Amino acid sequence: MSKDALIVGINNYRYEGLKNLPSPAEDAEAIASILEQHGQFNTIRRLPEAIQTIDSAINYPYISQTGEVYLKQLKYSLVKLFKPESNQIPDTALFYFSGHGIRKTSGITEGFLCTSDVNPDIEFNGLSFKWLGELLQESPIKQQIIWLDCCHSGEFLNFSEATSQEIGKGRDRCFIAASREFGDALVDINSKYSVLTKLILEGLDRHQYDEKWVTTLSLSKYIDEQIKQIKGNLQHPIFTNLGEPIPLTYKEKIIATTPETKEIRDICPYKGLRYFELEDHD
Repeated sequence: MSKDALIVGINNYRYEGLKNLPSPAEDAEAIASILEQHGQFNTIRRLPEAIQTIDSAINYPYISQTGEVYLKQLKYSLVKLFKPESNQIPDTALFYFSGHGIRKTSGITEGFLCTSDVNPDIEFNGLSFKWLGELLQESPIKQQIIWLDCCHSGEFLNFSEATSQEIGKGRDRCFIAASREFGDALVDINSKYSVLTKLILEGLDRHQYDEKWVTTLSLSKYIDEQIKQIKGNLQHPIFTNLGEPIPLTYKEKIIATTPETKEIRDICPYKGLRYFELEDHD
């Protein structure tokens, strides 16, 4: 099974009305790393990407804390992920976004993922949820995963409800939004990660489960159970799972075994060429 992912974490914004954020780049890099180590993904693209060179030979990509992502760049990357030109399309495509999200309610309610170059004053709002939803509808990818860790991200799940008739038509989907359409996405006060990303990372950890694979269904169940235990919680992640569960991360379960020990005596049972004579120790 082939799997590709696009992982985006945007800290920096030019528009004065959107303050720079402390956690998205770190959130996104943590997600990319765990998928690389345990998700068996073929390709994981990071935005904004930076390269760390080790020993002048080995290049390691990582998500930049200071880089920017532009709308044109994000759209191009999403089209490449969900509508690849190659005839060998992946079985699974995963898109994770951490950054600002906005919601416009003038006339028609719309939600957007904010790229670094947005300027709501001139109606340049970023990536439209409607555009993303239409891209998924046209995508040939059978298994589609969208995780949105931003304010108002629940607006995107309104699209998934409108397309629920696709259940049973050979397409599997997992949509997770950090908050309801009118809600905010928050940073966990006890962690360097946001509330949703922290729960996703915990849920992807194999040690949380007895099964070999963590799936989209078991991940959603874990997040739901954990969020209900947080007293006074102001954030309510929401989920949509359509079709069959999609495998996410895998770890071989290691069972410690103790070799069977046997008592070894200093007595040889074989008599060689001597006549066998039964003695007490025989």
